[in-house]
Amino acid sequence: MTLEPHTRSRRGVYGISVMSELSGVGPQTLRLYERRGLLTPTRTGGGTRRYSESDLETLRRITALIDDGVNLVGVRLILSLEAENSTLAARIAQLSESADGQA
Repeated sequence: MTLEPHTRSRRGVYGISVMSELSGVGPQTLRLYERRGLLTPTRTGGGTRRYSESDLETLRRITALIDDGVNLVGVRLILSLEAENSTLAARIAQLSESADGQA
């Protein structure tokens, strides 16, 4: 079974200690970000957090925003707006392809 790259990047594979080591962000801070809705790791049947490549990218963005002086409420808003912008950009591209195909 081969997973598409997008699916692979969202598959939770890293435990909290590995994620902490990869990112340089402590486990308590990772838990805080999850409580604040900034990260949403998947959970195993036993409740263990599993972080994906996508979560690691999001964490890097969070860290960059915090380094720029943005508070956690602002970070959540920025992440939400960036996600919405990506969704809208994909929709525009899809509509453009449809229009090009009909021309």
